[in-house]
Amino acid sequence: MALLSFKKMIYQDPYGALSSWNSSSHFCDWSGVSCGKRHIRVTRVRLISQGLKGSLSPHVGNLSFLRVFLLTNNSFEGIIPQELGRLFRLRILSLAYNEFSGFIPTNLSGCSNLEELKLLRNMLVGRIPKEISFLSKLTLLSLGNNILTGGISPFLGNITSVEVFSILKNPLGGGIPHELGNLKNLTGLYLGNCNLHGSIPHSIYNLSLLNDLAAVENQLTGSLPQAIGTMLPHLINLQLRNNNLTGRLPPSISNCSKLQLIELGANKFNGKVTINFAKLRDLSKLSLRHNNLYGHDADEMKFIESLYNCSKLLTLALNICNFQGMLPKSIGNLSNQLDTLNLLDNQLYGNLPSSIGNLVGLTTLHIGENRFTGNIPSTIGMLQKLQVVGLYENRFVGPIPDTVGNLSLLTNLYLSSNRLEGHIPISLGNCRHLLLLYLDDNKLSGKIPKQLLQIQSLSITLDLSNNMLSGSLPTEVGELKMLSNLDLSYNNLSGRIPTSLSGCTSISILYLNDNLFQGMIPPSLSSLRGVVELDLSHNKLFGQIPRFLEHFSLEYLNLSFNNFVGEVPVLGVFANASAFSVSGNNRLCGGLVELGLPKCKEPKKHKKWLTILVIVILIAATLFTILWLVCFWCKKSKSQPSQSLTVNERFLKVSYNQLAGATNGFSEANLIGRGGFSSVYKGILDNDDEFVAIKVLHLQIQGAYRSFDAECDAWRSIRHRNLLKIITACSSVDFQGNDFKALVYEYMPNGSLDDWLHSSTRTHRLDLIQRINILIDVACALDYLHNHCQTAIVHGDLKPSNILLDEDMVAHVGDFGLSKFLGMDSDQSNSIKFRGTIGYAPPEYGLRNMMTCSGDVYSFGVLLLEVMIGKRPTDNMFNNGLSLHKFAYLALPNNVMDVIDGDLINYHQDDAIVMQTKTSNAQKIEECMASVVNIGVSCSMDSPPQRMNISDVARHLQKVTATLQNV
Repeated sequence: MALLSFKKMIYQDPYGALSSWNSSSHFCDWSGVSCGKRHIRVTRVRLISQGLKGSLSPHVGNLSFLRVFLLTNNSFEGIIPQELGRLFRLRILSLAYNEFSGFIPTNLSGCSNLEELKLLRNMLVGRIPKEISFLSKLTLLSLGNNILTGGISPFLGNITSVEVFSILKNPLGGGIPHELGNLKNLTGLYLGNCNLHGSIPHSIYNLSLLNDLAAVENQLTGSLPQAIGTMLPHLINLQLRNNNLTGRLPPSISNCSKLQLIELGANKFNGKVTINFAKLRDLSKLSLRHNNLYGHDADEMKFIESLYNCSKLLTLALNICNFQGMLPKSIGNLSNQLDTLNLLDNQLYGNLPSSIGNLVGLTTLHIGENRFTGNIPSTIGMLQKLQVVGLYENRFVGPIPDTVGNLSLLTNLYLSSNRLEGHIPISLGNCRHLLLLYLDDNKLSGKIPKQLLQIQSLSITLDLSNNMLSGSLPTEVGELKMLSNLDLSYNNLSGRIPTSLSGCTSISILYLNDNLFQGMIPPSLSSLRGVVELDLSHNKLFGQIPRFLEHFSLEYLNLSFNNFVGEVPVLGVFANASAFSVSGNNRLCGGLVELGLPKCKEPKKHKKWLTILVIVILIAATLFTILWLVCFWCKKSKSQPSQSLTVNERFLKVSYNQLAGATNGFSEANLIGRGGFSSVYKGILDNDDEFVAIKVLHLQIQGAYRSFDAECDAWRSIRHRNLLKIITACSSVDFQGNDFKALVYEYMPNGSLDDWLHSSTRTHRLDLIQRINILIDVACALDYLHNHCQTAIVHGDLKPSNILLDEDMVAHVGDFGLSKFLGMDSDQSNSIKFRGTIGYAPPEYGLRNMMTCSGDVYSFGVLLLEVMIGKRPTDNMFNNGLSLHKFAYLALPNNVMDVIDGDLINYHQDDAIVMQTKTSNAQKIEECMASVVNIGVSCSMDSPPQRMNISDVARHLQKVTATLQNV
């Protein structure tokens, strides 16, 4: 009866975990249930990762023989019932990774035989009950990732049997009570992200069995005891980063021979590093970043030599430590498994040792913002796994080594602000995965190699500014179709601006200033509608200022010190005197009064009459041509039979009868979806063997006629691979004489994105790459609608149910029933009380503001967060001021994995308990997820000006995909 009561309160069981729970079989044979052999009573209930949704029945308190109760990684909600306190035989209780809310029941103390209590990753509030201290057999306590407050009770120091104590990621506040030093059996202490302050009690360092000491991201003060290595000889993980700890790093840490992870970064430690790491053979990560570890000695980096024995070292982070010595020439003796070497922002000097080429496992090398001199060693080309290289703001001289072309996996290369000379190596063209390249502020000369401009992966930045480059800009620049920022300023480039530059349709920042370019601004650049910053100043350009610049969304325009002539426009960016400059062009006139330019002269009369005469001649010639074509067509039409379709008609004509037949009379069996104004059916038209989707408007609903008209207007003007393909439309009457309107689309066999995210019938879920690719498809569709149509179009109702997936899982945006052409006179938007769908529509629409492209960006941001987090914006958890946007925002930047959709996370290990070193790839995947969530938060800001541009969104997501494909 207790188990059936449990089942009754479950309203979602997607995998049928409880399907066997019925009277046709004995309860001991039910799935997930185990019984004792002697009493035939339930002793174990194990329902892990079954997708169960509902509340926990208080009747489970009647399972009096229960010893193990595991509901980990489901979607249980509501409170934890007090009745669990009756289970006095219970040994293991895990309700982790659910959505329980309310307080932790105080009478759990009645579970007197409890050994493991796991309540992590829920939404529990209030204090940690002091009654838990009565559980004298407890060995594992895990309460992390909740919303617990009220500090750490000193009474918890009475649970002397506990071995693992984890309360991380709770806003507890207060200090660490010295009573925790009574937990003599403790092997793992996890207090990270708990808003703790004060010093770490000395009693903690007396816990000699401790393996893991983790108290990251608090406000802890004081220093570490110099004898810590003797007091805690069994330490495996020492994690105290992001606190306010002071003093010297204790040399005795070298006695902790089992150490694998040392994270002491972002504190206020000072003085020379004197730790001998030679004994720490299992060390995989050493992070001392962001401290003040200067020693005023040329050999203060000598401690690195003691790391040579650490053959498992993966990460060495020594950035922002104020080191002032020389890098040992033998640095190449470090582990060949080393993945990340970060020495950024110190005061290191001397040459970069050529032995760096021995570190063949490196994927990330940061030594920027130091004082390194000499040549960049050619041995850097041996590091063929390198993806990110930062050598900027040093004093490197000589050429960029040709061997850099061997780094075929390179994505980010920073060589800015050095003294590099010679030509840009052609071999850079071999780096086919480059996303950004900074060579600015050097002494590079010669021509820009065309091979560099053929790296189509360049999508973020190409910066060659502040060099001595010469020659013309190669026409291959047009192949950088995805590039966002191009800076060629302050060089000696000459010739005309190539018309092929128009191929860079994703450009948002373009700087060509302070060169020797001449000629007119090519008319073909009118295609660069996404440019927001354009600087062509200090060149030799002439001609009139192109009118197409009025229609760009420019925030900054500099055309000064050229030879432009004629009238200065007054629209667009030219309407804001502080946003543009045309000074130093002495033959300009007109424009804003603030410019102080002379008025433009009226054209002379004889020129005016000449213009009129030319127009009259052209009109006469056009009329003659039309007349001749009409006569020809009439003659031709007499000799040919009439056709049902004219040559110019693009769409097939269909009748109500044909659509009724195609859908078996619009039967429920063929119904595949319903919307606010319509129903969608699957069918096959006459003389065809492929399915189509037929959207039938419910004309009795107010607004349906307008929705049909809006869709027809939109589909008449747009075509894009990521938009749903329209086949035809039907405007007729049904068999009863009622108006009938329908739209026929290409059929999408994989249904809607909403179905993939939330349907309980799907056995397969979208993986991370698939989700991001779908988001890229949607962003590209919006970019096309907003920036590349003749008249910009606002979709107005972007949400997962309007994203359809074809057989290759390519996304297509559909349903343009609420769409609007920007800049066209229409009162359609004003007739709608609330535009869009609740949860996805931007807040300004609720104030009856006009529809804008920025509104679509907001909807896209919400959609993105739904894709990554797996929650609808209207989910019940979003109330009392908490929204999907705020939920994601509060998790940035370090806790994003706490909110990511469970289908994207591996729950086989309890990460609050098993504090293992993450692999480099896992870290990169988490960083990618955080980057995507950050984009969603940026797009869904309440204030429209704060939202991202959709073309930037597409580029950033493509960058994430490129990173993931290399993992």
